[in-house]
Amino acid sequence: MSETPALHLNNLTRRYGAAETAVEVLKGAELALWPGEAVALVAPSGAGKSTLLHLAGLLETPDGGEVFVAGRPTSEMSDGARTALRRSHIGFVYQFHHLMPEFSAEENIALPQMIAGLARYEAAARARELLAYLGLSARARHRPAELSGGEQQRVAIARALANAPQLLLADEPTGNLDPKTADHVFATLASLVKASRVAALIATHNMEIAARMDRRVTIREGRVAEV
Repeated sequence: MSETPALHLNNLTRRYGAAETAVEVLKGAELALWPGEAVALVAPSGAGKSTLLHLAGLLETPDGGEVFVAGRPTSEMSDGARTALRRSHIGFVYQFHHLMPEFSAEENIALPQMIAGLARYEAAARARELLAYLGLSARARHRPAELSGGEQQRVAIARALANAPQLLLADEPTGNLDPKTADHVFATLASLVKASRVAALIATHNMEIAARMDRRVTIREGRVAEV
């Protein structure tokens, strides 16, 4: 394992509401993710999965504790610094693919790279490389509406990994897919995690998929626990 985890959640607390009506969702949550490791986050609705993912992705700030991304503490960073770190170090995959309908598969993958400063031809080459790895070379020029659900989600995974992040956060990435397609999409995601050495935290209700990951964690009484 690397000496520095890609993600370290240290004694996180997070509450919503004020004073006597406050609900404490996380109460000293701890978690470390290492490069090349896929960890399943399995917990019932309302346990705090989304909160944990939002904190890990620097979309929210904890009330207590610290979120370290690639060894860097983030809670005292400015919004601009957090945005820059999120853009350069973190990729996101959601249950819905959120691809831009007016752009092709290749363009959807190339755009985040161009926003990060890569030249168009380099971004396009990287997009084609990822599409080839995913078996989607023939679909590169197709727009999302011309792709199947599984193809759309594979393009979304490629887009999340296009900027070579150190951390991938996925929220029910196969939740909208039939079992066979979900299995194929997860296999693609798992192989990309290993090939790119990204650390992945994947929230899922699919216990068969969770069982194929390196570790499984849940949230119990506001704390992260191994399953």
